[in-house]
Amino acid sequence: MKIAVCVKYVPDATGDRHFEDDKTVDRVGVDGLLSELDEYAVEQALQIKEKAESPDDVEVTALCVGPEKAVDAIRKALQMGADKGVHVVDDAVAGSDAIATSLVLAKAVEKGSDGTPYDLVMCGMASTDGSMSVVPAMLAERLSLPQLTLASKVETQGDQVRIQRDGDVATEVIGGRMPMVVSVTDQSGEARYPSFKGIMAAKKKPLETLSLSDLGVDAGDVGLSVAWTEVTQTTARPPREAGEIVKDEDGSGATALAEFLAAKKFV
Repeated sequence: MKIAVCVKYVPDATGDRHFEDDKTVDRVGVDGLLSELDEYAVEQALQIKEKAESPDDVEVTALCVGPEKAVDAIRKALQMGADKGVHVVDDAVAGSDAIATSLVLAKAVEKGSDGTPYDLVMCGMASTDGSMSVVPAMLAERLSLPQLTLASKVETQGDQVRIQRDGDVATEVIGGRMPMVVSVTDQSGEARYPSFKGIMAAKKKPLETLSLSDLGVDAGDVGLSVAWTEVTQTTARPPREAGEIVKDEDGSGATALAEFLAAKKFV
């Protein structure tokens, strides 16, 4: 079995994030990391490998589209236990929206691993920067594959996949047959932390770098100029204001606190 896990390199939420002059997110001049929600997809892929009758026959590939620094996201996946990495890097990709990103990912998936198609394509439920949750479905459509999305639990048996999806009013159990696309939520299980052994082993794992031409993708089909969405205006986050202190000097603190909460429509 061959599993591709789509991972994304995103700006660190604890860092100073900002936009470029063209109002695209700066992904080069800021610290970045593997999207936390994609770590759950990596974890589930690794669990499928570990639970297989012959784990050595299951290959997990971390696939990423992004700038040169995005290789750090792939390295994190390799340190967690993925077997190999594929990095699609091309200046023309900058500014691509979800539609163009899904195109590049689909072409990379179609290329396969050493000429062999993937049996399973796994994704996180969303990215921590865009939070659109649409790429897995777009990817399935482009690949003409069935999709099982928003899985809180994933099980495989042979070529069968069964997931549990927890909604607001019901829990669904849905199944399908590989090849297919599966996306997982942050309820699917805590992602493992890379061990020292895993970090050292990752340095020797294969990591392939591809360009758009390697995938047969026209540069005119990706990038900011053909994006279906556009950021027209950005505003810097306002500085935090000093909080209001409620003192209970004469026994009226509870009343004052209740009035404050009511005025802010918190209660």
